[in-house]
Amino acid sequence: MRQTELNIISFDNPYPPNYGGVVDVFYKIKALHEVGCIIHLHCFVKEIPTEFEELKKYCKSIYFYESTRNPFHFFNRMPFSVISRSNPKLVENIVKTNAPVLFEGLKTTCLVRDIRLLDHKKFLRQHNIEHNYYNGIANSEESFLKKMAMYRESSKYRKYESVLAEFEKVFTLSEFENDYCNKKFHNAEYIPVFHGNATIANLNGFGQYAFYHGDLNTSDNRKAVVFLISVFEKNPEYNLVIAAGSNEEFVRNQIGSSLNIEFIKLTNHSQLLELFKEAHINICWSFQKSGTKLKLINSLFNSRFCVINDNIIDDEKVEQLCEKVSDEQQLMETIKSLFTRPYEVSDARKEILESRLNDLQNANQLMKAIFGND
Repeated sequence: MRQTELNIISFDNPYPPNYGGVVDVFYKIKALHEVGCIIHLHCFVKEIPTEFEELKKYCKSIYFYESTRNPFHFFNRMPFSVISRSNPKLVENIVKTNAPVLFEGLKTTCLVRDIRLLDHKKFLRQHNIEHNYYNGIANSEESFLKKMAMYRESSKYRKYESVLAEFEKVFTLSEFENDYCNKKFHNAEYIPVFHGNATIANLNGFGQYAFYHGDLNTSDNRKAVVFLISVFEKNPEYNLVIAAGSNEEFVRNQIGSSLNIEFIKLTNHSQLLELFKEAHINICWSFQKSGTKLKLINSLFNSRFCVINDNIIDDEKVEQLCEKVSDEQQLMETIKSLFTRPYEVSDARKEILESRLNDLQNANQLMKAIFGND
């Protein structure tokens, strides 16, 4: 009987799954548990939680480690987000079993070369090409100091990414990242994002508004919000709803006196599902290319039409379910057209989403890659 114990090192507490990266981690853990994997979870967090009952449902053991915020880390050759996730107890806890180790993102790999892990098979879930990601953040940042810090982090990651050669496999989130890793390190395998949706919503007819949602702690998402508000201010006959759990004052200041644009503070997932249900068009817009945007996957499963630009996804089968545009003029022309069309659930959308983006199917693919066929 094959060994199915697995150590997973997460860059953050994966519960609640309330932003892109931890959504993939949490629903991967859940799906792996459902297909028979025994999980030992290791999480780097800002503050050790006192309650984590939901994670206990899926993990045999759970360890938390506080990330360090030592300002001298900025002078280390390693990226700050890597060196700040270093704890000697991590390796001590991993070696309690001889199970393989799945590192969630380069941020968690500070101790990957520790000699005590020499006999452990090591795998990486690559969440971004990090130097591209931080460079994109820098370009979107308005603060000069934050911009310089992000450029510095990007430069460090460019040198640090040679660590990818240490892994048996690198599991990528996009075809673009998969091609990039295979050309440089020859060890990548594409496994789509884990997202927690099982079936698509049975919606038809017309919704009420265009919808944008995202984590507005991210500079790229704030830049997208500013762009979309400016577009809809010029087209007051169409309604835009923006939903987020943070930065309410920032959005309201941007909206100003525009009567066709509304901000809704997100407090839970059920509220988001209701907003999906009433939306006619979901707009997913980004100014940086950084893998698959989870907001699109949730929109495709739970709402009607989806309009994207070039930086959202590069999976051609999923992309064909969307309306793709490249600039403001095309965006507004597409919105005007879609508001005249009733939405109907298509067989193609159901088949592609429920097979290609099937969490359990992709968990089995991950198990096969880590543990083999036997």
